[in-house]
Amino acid sequence: MWNALDIAPTPEKPFTDYTRWRLRVGDYGRHTWHYLQTEEEVTRWPQTEVERFWLGLKTTMPDLPPAKDALDAARNGYKHCRPLQCDDGHWAADDGGPMFLLPGLVIGSYVTGMSFKVEERLEMIRYLMNRAHPDDGGWGVHVEGHSTVFGTGMNYTALRLLGVDKNHPVCVRARGTLHKLGGVTSIPAWGKFWLTLLNCYDWEGNNPVPPELWALPEWLPFHPHKWWIHVRNVYIPMSYLYGVRYQIEENDLILSLRQELYREDFYSIDWPAQRNNVNKVDEYAPHTAFLDGLNAVLSSYENCVFPPLRRAGLARAYRLIVMEDENSAYQTVGPVSKMFNLIARAHAEGPNSFAYKEHARKRYDFMWLGSEGMLMCGTNGSQLWDIAFITQSVVDTGLGNEEENKQSMIKALEWLDKSQIRTNPKHYKEAYRHTTKGAWPFSTREQGYTVSDCVGEGLKAAMGLQFELDYTPKLISKERLCDAVDVLLSLQNPNGGIASYELVRGPWWLEWLNPAEVFGSIMIECCYPECTTSVITSLAIFRKHIPDYRSKDIDRALKLAIKYLHSIQTPEGGWVGSWGICFTYAAQFALESLALVGETYATSDYSRKACEFLLSHQREDGGWGESYKSCEQNTWIEHEKTQLLQTCWAVLALMYAKYPHPEPIEKGVKLVMSRQRPDGSWPQEAMEGIFSKTCTITYPNFRVAFPVKMLGKAHYYLAALKSGSTSNGKAEK
Repeated sequence: MWNALDIAPTPEKPFTDYTRWRLRVGDYGRHTWHYLQTEEEVTRWPQTEVERFWLGLKTTMPDLPPAKDALDAARNGYKHCRPLQCDDGHWAADDGGPMFLLPGLVIGSYVTGMSFKVEERLEMIRYLMNRAHPDDGGWGVHVEGHSTVFGTGMNYTALRLLGVDKNHPVCVRARGTLHKLGGVTSIPAWGKFWLTLLNCYDWEGNNPVPPELWALPEWLPFHPHKWWIHVRNVYIPMSYLYGVRYQIEENDLILSLRQELYREDFYSIDWPAQRNNVNKVDEYAPHTAFLDGLNAVLSSYENCVFPPLRRAGLARAYRLIVMEDENSAYQTVGPVSKMFNLIARAHAEGPNSFAYKEHARKRYDFMWLGSEGMLMCGTNGSQLWDIAFITQSVVDTGLGNEEENKQSMIKALEWLDKSQIRTNPKHYKEAYRHTTKGAWPFSTREQGYTVSDCVGEGLKAAMGLQFELDYTPKLISKERLCDAVDVLLSLQNPNGGIASYELVRGPWWLEWLNPAEVFGSIMIECCYPECTTSVITSLAIFRKHIPDYRSKDIDRALKLAIKYLHSIQTPEGGWVGSWGICFTYAAQFALESLALVGETYATSDYSRKACEFLLSHQREDGGWGESYKSCEQNTWIEHEKTQLLQTCWAVLALMYAKYPHPEPIEKGVKLVMSRQRPDGSWPQEAMEGIFSKTCTITYPNFRVAFPVKMLGKAHYYLAALKSGSTSNGKAEK
């Protein structure tokens, strides 16, 4: 099942017949790709417009009449989007970009004996070939990054496991870049760990990840349950695998990789000396002296492990792994923890177990096929996130009242109804989970995680569909809307800010223990402007529709949150975005929040300062463009090109603030309209999302939701400005 494959020298054309791929959608948003082997299957299961679009095949969607104005352009945008809505009501898409995820999928599957179909392997190979850096053939942490040891070492290894010969041009070039960087001895910690599982690195070359941490008293300020959920859920299975020293048996390919990945002789490497050896091209968050000292102590402990304590740590870690699998239907919180959990369950329970089979099946929820090949997504999809923004755009611009869009909005509401989480997790307190009853997830109800801004945006979408449109059924009851508000209120921290998945649990100094080296601000939950503002806007809208529910709590929460938002505005007037790039992304949410509590350009120094900050970065062509490096450096870094989405976000921010002068808005509208294609769509430009400071991620449906929203709102806003009023109708939304 892992045999060598004959691979074309270049990846421009698909390595499989794209007319045979199908996307199966079910279970309230779960989507998986399947390759049909026979003509009978092809006839029985016709390819749809959704599949053709995402595969880059020719669709039947026609060119549309040129837009006469901004509202017409928004209408054309949704006309293109509407046929791409899945039968169950959501919009499918990948959230790709990170280049360390697919190698984890491949290595984790390889070491546990799980297979892929040949067609899947071929398209994974093609994706990696397409994403190799054009200058040197290596790979970075994400698709726009420079080549690193982590990216190049991991993706080279994946290619070889998938069946590419070491003498193939893509491997020869990548290996040359890897060797110029010094080989994988200096790969960051997660790379060391993955390669160790593969028996291509030595456990002695890893800093300790002792499972005993999970057996410590929970009142300790550094207990791992106080770490950020994405970190703790990765390090739970890592600690188990470290504790049992899991490694695959040697084989010919492993022996060959030991030669290919290194410049020096594998068998003569001083492995303990590699623990803190991290290449400078990879390093974003260098080790602190505190972390190095702690690692030295833990390394000494590894020489004299106390067996009963090790067994207790392993038992607790494994119990947490099992609970996470059962809470999330074997999806886990993300793809890295998913694959580490998979390996741990395979080691403990074997290939005939239910856990092994379920993990093997749920890998496909993270695998997405696009025009460039098959990748691994940053989650099992962005279903809720996308449907929330798309439906808000349609409702807020009045397009939801047009006859041709009504059925689409009803389907979207039906999906939102089914995707709300109705209960707390099966394993709730014991697994250190935050409440989920009433929440909306980032992806699917099955995955089952509360995310603060997803609850906020899901609630706003549900209220818009049920309260702003007179033809929709009232599927989501007042009680369930109130449940969502309960979740939002439960997420507010003492400083007024809102974090992502749960309350901030740990002290700030835990960031000194960041072991990942390539990511920043990951050790504890942090309060984010985007999460805080999503909660502000949803609560402010909720109290207009349901003013009698927890009104005092909501008022108090809004005052605290606005105070927090004021406090984190930069001296220049911006807010640093953490989940989108970067100042423009955060500004649209911040200025909408301020406006909903009465703070606008005319009434608030904070709002006025933010508008002036944005206007100082508007370009001659009318648009805005900032690099992902803005997030790395916490300062505005110009992108070499003007960006469609950042222009939409900036113009939306100005309109939310009731900026009184039309010219900057008109220029932004003109630029966005000029980039619309004849079929109503907009092209993919630079990556729009980011996480952990350094890793970009794409949200393809953003390029529908935000241009439609901005153009539709601008149509009414500019008309109101010319008539001397911005205080009525859609101009105010």
